[in-house]
Amino acid sequence: MTEPASVMQILLQFIEAVLLVYLGGTALYLLVFSVAALKPFRPKWPSPESTKRFALIFPCYKEDEVIFQVIEDALEHNYPKEFFDVVVVADGFRPDTIEKLRTYPIVLFAKNFEISTKTRAINYALRHLDDSAYEAVCILDADNLMADDFLLKMNQALSAGNVAVQGHRMAKNLNTHFAVLDAVSEEINNRIFRKGQRVLGLSSALIGSAMAFDFRFFKNLMADVEVVGGFDKELELRMLSSGIVIDYVDDAYVFDEKVQNARVFTRQRRRWLSAQYHYFGKHFLPAVKALFVDRNIEYFNKAFQYLQLPRLLLLGILFLMAVVSTIFGNHLCTICWLSSFIIIFLAIVLAVPRSFYNKNTLTAIIRLPMVFGYMLLSLLRIKGANKQFIHTKHTYNAFQKKRRR
Repeated sequence: MTEPASVMQILLQFIEAVLLVYLGGTALYLLVFSVAALKPFRPKWPSPESTKRFALIFPCYKEDEVIFQVIEDALEHNYPKEFFDVVVVADGFRPDTIEKLRTYPIVLFAKNFEISTKTRAINYALRHLDDSAYEAVCILDADNLMADDFLLKMNQALSAGNVAVQGHRMAKNLNTHFAVLDAVSEEINNRIFRKGQRVLGLSSALIGSAMAFDFRFFKNLMADVEVVGGFDKELELRMLSSGIVIDYVDDAYVFDEKVQNARVFTRQRRRWLSAQYHYFGKHFLPAVKALFVDRNIEYFNKAFQYLQLPRLLLLGILFLMAVVSTIFGNHLCTICWLSSFIIIFLAIVLAVPRSFYNKNTLTAIIRLPMVFGYMLLSLLRIKGANKQFIHTKHTYNAFQKKRRR
């Protein structure tokens, strides 16, 4: 008969093996796309034969402080003025802000929703815009500033036959350590889940703003979408499950405000984690079925990503497991855990743009153990976060766009 101690030892070894496959496999998965992103990705699209008319939709909730800077910048965008409208959905704004907004040459929808969500604001605009007036729509956040050639590049991408295109969203502020870490995280996402995936022939991930779509396609896609958080995940899962490719334009820039303190960081990550695991539970089994029945690799790949831990948690846990295994484990396990830690470390290092290799980033990295703690806290408190609207308030930032043509 097997001794109880032996049974416990076998059980612990089995759990360790499962964890190693899960965590180490995730690290290797990320490294593959990180390496792929080192290759240039520049689709050879023909010059557009026509200029599409865009609706630039800004779904805004209580953004009185930043909205004027954003719409003034958008109105001066380097795209034929008669071929785009700035559309602002002003939810929960002060009366004086609404009155001032009415003086601008924009399409304004002043609406106080009983339950405020991004999807409700966007759908409200889509229902009230004239379908025949627009060929394309671009979704932007209330703090987003477009680089001068953003719409020109979105027009080229859509004119090439794409119906969904993600632009390159990047930081417009690096004024705190948390803003630097948030900016680095977004650039890693751009490299791995957008550029890296496109290099290997998969669709780009969406990010919630800096996105352009064929107008009628997007209106039909959004018609029955009603989610509180993670609407970008809902959109990409619907498209990928239907075999629709999401393209990516790496040099079409939109500048976005990064979180500046621990409180906002924790709240934002809690919302993202909740949405991620909600969509994993909803779509993983259908995605597995689609993989074997329809050979839909795209849909499965996306659902599989929602199974993964956030990179910082993955890095921290693999480091801790490598240390514990070195002290208490056997030689083979130690090698496996150390190898997994090295793999995720390389995946992250290769995905960080060279522009972030500076003193400010190094100083911010010192805060990583504290951020790791906040991420753990977010993971433990994700229950219910996807069922309530959690607003990330933006602030006025005296930011001068870098002109990119």
